[in-house]
Amino acid sequence: MISLMTVLGGLAAAGTFFAIGPERFWANWLVWSLMLLSVGLGALFLVALEHLCDARWSVPLRRTAERVSGLLVPACAALATALFSLKVLYPWARPEAAHIPAIAGKAAWLNIPFFSVRVLACVALWLLSWRVLAGSSAEQDLSCDAALSVRMRRFAPFFMAVMGLTTLVVSFDWVSSLEPEWYSDVMGVYLFAGSFLAGLAAVALAVCHLKGRGRLAELRFDHVYSLGGWLFAFTVFWSYIAFAQYMLMWYADLPEEVFWYAHRGHGAWRWVSLALAVTHFVIPFFALVPRDAKGDLDRLRWVAVLVLGAHFLDLYWLVFPVLGERPLFSWPELGFAAFFIGAALLWVRRSMKQGADMPVGDPFLEEGLAFKL
Repeated sequence: MISLMTVLGGLAAAGTFFAIGPERFWANWLVWSLMLLSVGLGALFLVALEHLCDARWSVPLRRTAERVSGLLVPACAALATALFSLKVLYPWARPEAAHIPAIAGKAAWLNIPFFSVRVLACVALWLLSWRVLAGSSAEQDLSCDAALSVRMRRFAPFFMAVMGLTTLVVSFDWVSSLEPEWYSDVMGVYLFAGSFLAGLAAVALAVCHLKGRGRLAELRFDHVYSLGGWLFAFTVFWSYIAFAQYMLMWYADLPEEVFWYAHRGHGAWRWVSLALAVTHFVIPFFALVPRDAKGDLDRLRWVAVLVLGAHFLDLYWLVFPVLGERPLFSWPELGFAAFFIGAALLWVRRSMKQGADMPVGDPFLEEGLAFKL
């Protein structure tokens, strides 16, 4: 069923290019590439954070996060393919940009050769990080070599720097430069907050799925509660960053800044902005406020699905306004959704069938299973 959905979605996505035009095709491709990338990076950040902090409670959950982080592989391929969208979506990549002072002044950064080098460098760093953190963990299952834990712990600080710098580059290059006259110093943190929240939601959804199938039976309420607590905390953090960016620009009221929000705050886009606030903050916040809700698998499952949907809406809200004054949603968007969601589910399902559900070679697994709040 998932395979059929993926094939039909792929046909609809390809049809978008010929039937409607390259702009809408590449806008959808970019949104879904960023969606896969942010989920994969967010999950890998959770893995690295465990090693960096020497956390024990999350050791039994780490394999699930490592499997979700594998989405980085197709995401990197999709983002590299999106380089073909530059002259279609990005004004700075067109010849007439040289005659617009606000864009021409950024030509040293916003030019196709340097942009492409940055993308390929980011892709290389992401894949290297995934290979070291997830690959070493899988290798440890076979060897039970404690030295691999030391390797991953030593690599974790490097990945934190990679995560920070590459998220900043992605936010400036792929998001902000869609409207190159505009800029925001907060956009990098905003994208990081959304990425980690999406990664947490995907990991929580995968944990709920495995628990529902009788796997990860050793996990107790305490483990699930801690994961739900992280999801709750970063729901608040994303909302704080989103509000801080808006408030600073609203207060300064500079023409070169506020036009970006004015576009998204009027007409039909106003309702998308309102829906984003409700689905990305209000509902998940109040759903996870009760203590027991954070460890309730049923509630955590639907909240995780909602957060992932809200993160997609966030990326859609960042990208699609460049196509016009009204949101676009019809068969092309449904086709892309079917293709990318189906491909992601097939990728994760394949990884779920490989190896143990927990890092059985980790020397701290037993201590992690004994964790109590």
